[in-house]
Amino acid sequence: MLRTARCRSFVCQAALWIASAGAARSEEYLGPWDLALSPSGEVLYVALRDARQVAWIVLPEGKVVRRVGLPAAPTGLAVTPGGSTLVVTCAAPRSTIALVDTSSGKVINTIPAGHTANGPAISPDGKRLYVCHRFDNELMTVELASGRVEGRIAVPREPVAAVVTPDGGTVLVANHLPHSRTDAVYMANVAAEVTAIDTASGRATSIALPNGSHSLRDICLSPDGKYAYVTHILSNFELTPTHLDQGWVHVNTVSVIDTQSRRVLNTVGLDEMYSGAANPWGVVCAADGQWVGVSHAGTHQLSLIEASAARGSLVYLYISTLAGAIPDDPRVGKDLHRRVDLPGKGPRAVAAAGNRLYVAQYFSDSVAVVDLDDPQKPARLLPLGPEPQLSLRRRGELLFNDATICYQQWQSCASCHPDGRTDALNWDLMNDGLGNFKNTKSMVLAHRTPPAMAEGVRSSAEAAVRAGIQHILFADRPEEEAAAIDAYLKSLRPVPSPYLVDGQLSPAARRGQRLFHSRRLGCARCHPPPLYTDLKMHDVGTKTLYEFSSRFDTPTLIEAWRTAPYLHDGRYLTVQELLGEGKHGSSHGDVDGLRPEEISDLAQFVLSL
Repeated sequence: MLRTARCRSFVCQAALWIASAGAARSEEYLGPWDLALSPSGEVLYVALRDARQVAWIVLPEGKVVRRVGLPAAPTGLAVTPGGSTLVVTCAAPRSTIALVDTSSGKVINTIPAGHTANGPAISPDGKRLYVCHRFDNELMTVELASGRVEGRIAVPREPVAAVVTPDGGTVLVANHLPHSRTDAVYMANVAAEVTAIDTASGRATSIALPNGSHSLRDICLSPDGKYAYVTHILSNFELTPTHLDQGWVHVNTVSVIDTQSRRVLNTVGLDEMYSGAANPWGVVCAADGQWVGVSHAGTHQLSLIEASAARGSLVYLYISTLAGAIPDDPRVGKDLHRRVDLPGKGPRAVAAAGNRLYVAQYFSDSVAVVDLDDPQKPARLLPLGPEPQLSLRRRGELLFNDATICYQQWQSCASCHPDGRTDALNWDLMNDGLGNFKNTKSMVLAHRTPPAMAEGVRSSAEAAVRAGIQHILFADRPEEEAAAIDAYLKSLRPVPSPYLVDGQLSPAARRGQRLFHSRRLGCARCHPPPLYTDLKMHDVGTKTLYEFSSRFDTPTLIEAWRTAPYLHDGRYLTVQELLGEGKHGSSHGDVDGLRPEEISDLAQFVLSL
């Protein structure tokens, strides 16, 4: 029985992840994801994530002249200072870094990398490569000439982008999610961080973003390297989301960091009072440093911000849990911030060459071109292939990320569930009374593990999708859109855990597996394989004075390694704390009798699912 459960949990999980990564390819989508420019600005390289290719586009004509196949989905691009080599991170549980000759298009070398490599950055002298390992929570340093790995530096949680200062002395890393408790007792700052790493010593310094910051997607430097700009959502998660306007729930922002003092100078809201700019993603500084461009994945737009104003207090947007966002400072005109409609859907990375900005449009298989000399001029479209015909699943993915179906465009489903997972925050939704904050759940396997929500207030994920459109997006949408979102969510597959060793349980996790299934602990009573949930509500002794119910839905443990903090209110940051301090499961097992090494083994197993 244990062997069967193990197969379903690990070998089959890996197969499902590979299958899901290939689903878009079987539907023949390209999926432009990242961009990089040759030093001359004459060639634009486009990472086609779904097609597992990189495309060469000759500028300014915009003609695709070459496509190069890759071993896995490309997630990041970087060009060496001389322009001879294109570095491509190809994401997988065991990733590959491909070094591509830009003249011939041939892969001249590959370097093994960690779990879901992305965000490559090259030192100004071209000697070192820095790569984010998203699910290993680390930055890897590579000697580029030899491909030798020089070291790995731990960062807080899910690094997704990195930049190197012009002097080569500092690497700035954008971490996607907060890494902290979220329960009401814990009153500290809950926010994702930017990590500053001294390249000489390897010492890491945390740069705190404002409370509620999450979903960091990109980071860039000003041409002189004095300032860094990082995109993120700023959530007023301490408020009940009774309405959306004026930034009551989410503010879509870019934070400005002084790279010398390593502190946040300003956090600029990109929304307008009655028109949100949901899901900021890519960010780039124009070549002259005067403008900062930010793509909005949710509203299919590009923001242009006057850089000097963004760094100062003049256009500081007063973001607070009381006032929301006041996006228009009466002392200045709106010329300091412009929003440009793009011709495609799902903008991601942004690149700058001369007076033009280029934007990857993920769902449209195209690149948009914005003329900085005339931002009012309609953006030009550079198609990368035939216009994609969206399947039901693909349309659902677009709708899940689309804020134009939301009241005033403030948020999309992905604002709280980035990549269909969790924002790592607590929210006091009105569907179960007020005053009882709940941790955001992942959408992976949601349709197979009813009911939905921590207190089971929705009978199924289908019901939750429709309620979310109505009560979270404050919208009235056609049924076919909800059905498409269902199809997308059903297609989500678990990512193999970074705690696996060559796709298998480690010795510690195997010991933990035996404990998990033992009569002594009885963990499998409530968390039986293959879904690791009994689909029932239980009283596990976690009710607080503010809760209206003592019974909570038993969540699946699949991908538990990715869903911290734990329990319905996020009171434990790690699974070991949940077992050791929280004594979770003691109502029907000898959790109190576990030795420290047994707690560690049990946690290793759960984190391997």
